[in-house]
Amino acid sequence: MDNAQRRLLWTVLVLNGVMFFVEFIAGWLAESSGLIADSLDMLADTMVYAISLYAVGKAITYKANAAIVNGSLQLVLALLVLADVAQRLLFGSTPQANTMLIIAALALAVNIACFVLLYSHRNGDINIRASWICSRNDMLMNSGVIISALLVSQLDKAWPDLLIATLIAVVVLQSALRIIRDAKAVKTGEKTDISSCCG
Repeated sequence: MDNAQRRLLWTVLVLNGVMFFVEFIAGWLAESSGLIADSLDMLADTMVYAISLYAVGKAITYKANAAIVNGSLQLVLALLVLADVAQRLLFGSTPQANTMLIIAALALAVNIACFVLLYSHRNGDINIRASWICSRNDMLMNSGVIISALLVSQLDKAWPDLLIATLIAVVVLQSALRIIRDAKAVKTGEKTDISSCCG
């Protein structure tokens, strides 16, 4: 089982890691905070999978420590996205709707693939379950970026892009705080499971 979990986690880790670079570069070039936020969420997922790989087969204390590191990294990423949104609000931006639409659709396809791969393990190990929940939530975020791209195209305004970036950052921020809280509860014996590791 541990070997099967490792193979599964390596697969979704590589998919998310590659998509992070594609989406971040596209978001930077397209001046899209939404794509950048979604790419950083992909990076957060990649870290979830990496930490889950570390935790496979280890005691609950190791898993809790891994979850605390994961939550802390996600917290930093969420704050970086909010800083990017603030900067674009101050200095302006002209997001490219077509690029947003194409890349967000590609990210959605990757997350659907990860969701399908993880689906049969969704009730298993806490870190595997966290990975499945991440993919489920990410499909909603990708859809949000697609909708914002359509609105940017129709309205010729940047605010839909900034709005979806803010929403993604808030979701990641809440998820990070929940991960840290639940992991600390596990370490102190208040909980025996980390049931809300990602959103």
